[in-house]
Amino acid sequence: MTERRIRQRGLWLEELEPGTIYEHRPGRTMTEADNVLFTTLTMNTQALHLDAAWAEGTEFGERLVNSMHTLATLVGLSVAQLTQGTIVANLGFADIRFPAPVRHGDTLYAETLVVDVRPSSSRPGQGIATLEHTGRNQRGEVVVVATRSVLMQGRPAEGQGDA
Repeated sequence: MTERRIRQRGLWLEELEPGTIYEHRPGRTMTEADNVLFTTLTMNTQALHLDAAWAEGTEFGERLVNSMHTLATLVGLSVAQLTQGTIVANLGFADIRFPAPVRHGDTLYAETLVVDVRPSSSRPGQGIATLEHTGRNQRGEVVVVATRSVLMQGRPAEGQGDA
């Protein structure tokens, strides 16, 4: 029997269909350690993320997860299923919203709607996809939404790409 190998990858441009929603699993539980590390690595000194005593006096009553960490995790959750090894570049983000806070211990679940796909007019074999990422917590509440444009690889010619 001949051994067959399949390398994990995201989707080629041609495999992205507008109107399709991809559910990304597993989710990611957002821990206090994650939040403090991300916040300090990015030099964000916002007390809402770092100072428990101060945050107790806010309307939230506790520290919240840094929204940039939430956004980065939202996109990260989509990588294995959509763009691993098939993305050329992030082109930009639009319409980023955080309609509800993320708290330590919340689990973020992500899904992506393919909004649009088109071939590149200047880069043969590549194209632009517009993706709407949505993150929900374990209670199903939407906590983050972001629209992202990405430059994607088209499917390689037969025999030149991964199986």
